[in-house]
Amino acid sequence: MLEVRTHRTVASLVLAAAVYLTGAAPGQAATPLRMSGAITGFVTDAAGVPQMGAAVILFNRQERQFERALTDGRGAFRFLGLTPDLYSIKVTLAAFVPAMKKGILVQPGMASVLNVNLNTLYSSIQFAFPPIENGSLMSDEWKWVLRSASPTRPVLRFNGDAVARSTAPKAPRRAAVFSDTRGVFKVSAGEGSLASGIGNEADLGTAFALATSLYGNNMLQVSGNLGYGSQTGVPTAAFRTSYSRNLGGGNPEVSVTMRQLYLPGRLGAALAGNESALPMLRTMAMSFDDRAELTDRLSVQYGFTLNSVSFLDHLNYASPYARVTYSLGENGDLAFAYTSGDARPDLAGKGQHSADLQHELNTLGLFPRISLRDGRPKIQRGENFELGYTRKMGSRTYQVSTYRENVRNAALSLVAPAGMYTGGDILPDLFTGTSTFNAGDFRSTGYTAAVTQSLGEHLTATVMYGSMGALTASNREIVSDSPDELRNMIRAGRRKAATARVTATAPWTGTHLIASYQVTGDHRWASPGHGYSTASVRQMPGLNLYVRQSIPGLSMLPWRMEATADLRNLLAQGYLSLGIAGGQQLLLVETPRSVRGGLSFIF
Repeated sequence: MLEVRTHRTVASLVLAAAVYLTGAAPGQAATPLRMSGAITGFVTDAAGVPQMGAAVILFNRQERQFERALTDGRGAFRFLGLTPDLYSIKVTLAAFVPAMKKGILVQPGMASVLNVNLNTLYSSIQFAFPPIENGSLMSDEWKWVLRSASPTRPVLRFNGDAVARSTAPKAPRRAAVFSDTRGVFKVSAGEGSLASGIGNEADLGTAFALATSLYGNNMLQVSGNLGYGSQTGVPTAAFRTSYSRNLGGGNPEVSVTMRQLYLPGRLGAALAGNESALPMLRTMAMSFDDRAELTDRLSVQYGFTLNSVSFLDHLNYASPYARVTYSLGENGDLAFAYTSGDARPDLAGKGQHSADLQHELNTLGLFPRISLRDGRPKIQRGENFELGYTRKMGSRTYQVSTYRENVRNAALSLVAPAGMYTGGDILPDLFTGTSTFNAGDFRSTGYTAAVTQSLGEHLTATVMYGSMGALTASNREIVSDSPDELRNMIRAGRRKAATARVTATAPWTGTHLIASYQVTGDHRWASPGHGYSTASVRQMPGLNLYVRQSIPGLSMLPWRMEATADLRNLLAQGYLSLGIAGGQQLLLVETPRSVRGGLSFIF
């Protein structure tokens, strides 16, 4: 009799643990068994003191924000009921450098325990349990065997009722109206405005972003950018309000962005009777973004933007996009992307940096590229089809992509001798002392192959090679200042390029560096680049450096500081040079050289 009771007691304990891990509720015992896991941990400072109120953000395999939590009085956090997979964790707290850990393995019936150490210079996350092991997760076939096995289901129904009778109901949780409020304030200045194939931004700027959680599952974010063109004296302003809601499988987001550029001299010109004075530029964009997990392997990210531009005329158009990703398990990921209308550089790595408010400010102040064609304003737009494959093998990641891109009304910066191209379809650049030229429409196809090698936890190196579309011109000299003559000389071509890219982080000082250099066989070309790509790694002409440095602050201050430097195309490469009668030169530029620096206050 004692042996029978002992067996019954052991069986009850085992089944109770199974019900707890699977999250079965009373009356739902007939639901198939779901083998889930958990991620828990503790957050402390350099002295080992627990940190309460730290924001812990959980990302899924696609690096999309999945859940959020705040540490309690013991500095503890927990994410329960997680499907076995690979996850990432990011921990942020005022006055400390954020800490992030990727590739956290969640196994069925086990909890991954993390030790998070926050510091003003360098923060880290270490595994406490279980240790990292090589090997794949439980296969989908084995999961379905456990869920549908008939011998376990009646026992689970019996034991679920027993646990329900012995467990007291829990009091409902009440979420605060506003929680997890964070923000960033940034001031920046530079030599030359930020100009690329997709937009322009003023030289000087003061930007801010503020985000807060509403009742736990809703996120409200407000951001703005007030800029000033040091060369042209043009003030600019941009504001964005976005709202998103965490629905478990999806995270829909709605945002409204308004931008305005004011020309101070236009009022005096209008009073003087000059009808060619440029008007104010206003843009409004309403965007919707969402993501859906169709199956365990198939996910889709989609959305659209409704654009309205007022500049000499009213222009309205839509910019839809979609990206479908299919996971091949250990064999990598296959992705297909479609983008139309405006470029969406914010889609590249959006899931990875969605919790970083500075990423929100990267594209806020960018105005669309506007040019003139036959006396009417035209906006550069494109349509892109892209197919990519990514596979990670140990410390090495392989990426291959191919694309077809159509660009309409390609806008290039034009630098011409004084007295040439002063009228017609030449629009004075709204941010610099140069002009903007409409190079027409062109179509390009290309491919890119990249290998990224991780050289430890703080250093990665990438080598890329590809063939891309480019704009070149005939060797004959320009004999007139007619824009049509110049436009007829430009033709679409192809250029091959190799790019080396290094990403490094100094563990003691917290300095983050990204350096890249592109080598081409012929420098006599200009290209808007593959600006409509949704890939996480992009090719940029010439030598480019980006540095981000954490600045030690006082613990009594409610913020931490970061200094940034963004240097683009330092060697002034990718310029299309054309000869003019008399031995002079005319330049068409897609990405001009620019040097920018900024200081951020993060709280």
